[in-house]
Amino acid sequence: MNGEFLEALRQIEKEKEIPLQVLIEMVESALVSAYKKNYGFFGEIRVRLDSSHIRVFGQKTVVGSVQNPHAEISLEDARRHDPKAALGALLEVEVTPENFGRIAAQTAKQVVFQRIREAERERIYDDFNDKINEVVSGVVQRKELNTVYISLGRIEALLPASEQVPTEPYRFNDRLKVYVVDVKRTSKGPQVVVSRTHPQLIKRLFELEVPEIHDGTVTVKAVAREPGARSKIAVFSADDKVDPVGACVGHRGSRVQAVVSELYDEKIDIIRWNPDMSTYIAESLSPAKVTSVTPNEAGKSAFVIVPDNQLSLAIGKAGQNVRLAARLTGWRIDIRSETQVAQQMAKAMADAQASSEGESAGSAGGGAQP
Repeated sequence: MNGEFLEALRQIEKEKEIPLQVLIEMVESALVSAYKKNYGFFGEIRVRLDSSHIRVFGQKTVVGSVQNPHAEISLEDARRHDPKAALGALLEVEVTPENFGRIAAQTAKQVVFQRIREAERERIYDDFNDKINEVVSGVVQRKELNTVYISLGRIEALLPASEQVPTEPYRFNDRLKVYVVDVKRTSKGPQVVVSRTHPQLIKRLFELEVPEIHDGTVTVKAVAREPGARSKIAVFSADDKVDPVGACVGHRGSRVQAVVSELYDEKIDIIRWNPDMSTYIAESLSPAKVTSVTPNEAGKSAFVIVPDNQLSLAIGKAGQNVRLAARLTGWRIDIRSETQVAQQMAKAMADAQASSEGESAGSAGGGAQP
């Protein structure tokens, strides 16, 4: 029986990745509890589990007349173990019962598996706590109300409604990558919360696809995203020989296309980051072409002029392009077309001229005599 039990523990060690010595200590502790519960023993107990025996050792008080055989030992029996034993002394002797009994064995089993579950939960918590702010692969299992459950292997992660992209289907058995937002301890074990909307998901996906980002040759400086619709990512390379945009695009667009496919065809603009804000802001409005950028460092704002045929492209549908550019750069961006600027300048000149003529007329009228 004990050999089979140890073999079962070795199997658990392989499946649950819990060291055998830890499992043995759990079993020994459980058997102590079972013994005390079923035999009414309140003293110190040690249980030792080896390849062939379960042995229980307990401290008994040496007495003249034994009233509780589980806690007391007669002087005569004590001296068989220790010739120097005396009345009132505590003596550790083997107290292994012939049979723990069905109830005791069941109690031990329950405690063992409870502790195994606790150890496994703690291990899972530690593993996923180390993966916060990282990307992991999962499989869609089910959807309950507005929450999608993603299998990550040993645990199901929660994809709350607030972290879902409305345009994504989340069908059963869909394989997808998710961004680990948080890991919480709960009474039912670790709870992993993941996201498909987080801007950093874009950065992590590019790290997986672009070796130059992974090894640090290319740096992702900023990400702006409207999940399911469009994203902008600003990249920079300190090595003049490496084109950061080209590295992210890949041969015939293979690298960026891999990220786009993972995000269900979300559009991605790859922007070349530049320390000069005028150049960076002009780049951020890509694919629109910019005529000029006038920055206001104090107010962190910029006045941008674009050709007439680029105005709608620069602003984007419902203002999306300029909105993402503002998030990417951290600056407020005001866009005008060349015609609008010319009209404003013409109007300003006309107003100035009218004002000047009005002042001249008023001055001449004030000097006339009745």
